[in-house]
Amino acid sequence: MKKNKIIVAITGASGAIYAKVLLDKIQALHDQIDEVGIIMSDNAKYVWRTELDNENYNKYSFKFYEKMDFEAPFASGSAKYNTMIVCPCSMGTMGRISSGISNDLTTRAADVILKERRNLILVAREAPYSLIHINNMKTITEAGGIICPATPSYYSKPTDFEELTATVVDRVLDLCGFEFNKYSWGEDNK
Repeated sequence: MKKNKIIVAITGASGAIYAKVLLDKIQALHDQIDEVGIIMSDNAKYVWRTELDNENYNKYSFKFYEKMDFEAPFASGSAKYNTMIVCPCSMGTMGRISSGISNDLTTRAADVILKERRNLILVAREAPYSLIHINNMKTITEAGGIICPATPSYYSKPTDFEELTATVVDRVLDLCGFEFNKYSWGEDNK
């Protein structure tokens, strides 16, 4: 089985629980992963502390990169990272990605993923969407990216916030091609 090399960018959009559940699940999928590089903005750290009342992002064993570290391996297509997930994705970050503005490591990595025709998934966090947001989503989709809004589902009958959040994160990981136990509509999920 080919192992994934993944970039996770965490922006300052509300929804730190999405990033936490994503990192927890990626950690559990270690046998399917070769490398994980994390970019976390200062605003993302602030939102994490505000919404989750901790700084547990420091406890993950993944390699963290500074937002202006253009020497990170995934700043170039030659490093062959095959997937990038921006979770949660602010509309500002989405706008810069859509416009091809590579002014930090997150937007540079997204630009590389798109130009190399690899897997870019943006977990959009905003409501309602303006026409500018929708047009940026259209541009990214036309360029090969996937917009996966942080819109939880309820048919699996989640019992707490983490299970509810997992309905989105599981969809993201499924889009990445990971093999794992997840709820699937119409299947026996006991």
